[in-house]
Amino acid sequence: MKFTTVLAFVFVAASVSATPFRETNGERMARGLPPLPPQKRSGTPVYAAKRTGPSSSPGQCTTGPVQCCDSVGTADDSVIGLILGLLGIVLGDGVLAGVGCSPITVIGASSSSCSAQTVCCEDNSSSLISIGCIPITL
Repeated sequence: MKFTTVLAFVFVAASVSATPFRETNGERMARGLPPLPPQKRSGTPVYAAKRTGPSSSPGQCTTGPVQCCDSVGTADDSVIGLILGLLGIVLGDGVLAGVGCSPITVIGASSSSCSAQTVCCEDNSSSLISIGCIPITL
């Protein structure tokens, strides 16, 4: 009887001491110890993560035709600000607009086909100004 009681006590003590106790990094640092390394948790493996497609190559526009603009700038630019004001268009900070833009074809285009700024613009609805332009290199 004593043997089984002692054996049961030893078994319980061994199982309690075998339970992993993981203190937090805050507790470790309070005691002057370095933080524990990060734990790897189960989740999406790197090889199964969603991959995005490649970005568009230089000289391609996804928002409209490639354009050659005489002037490109923000609403702070005097000419662009004047045209935007006359048209009643308000742009956010840092939004580029192009003035005097005309579409160009990329096929066979070289840097000499546009003597000004080559851009890709989101809104080409106005014949005077194109809004949301991004400079591109052909």
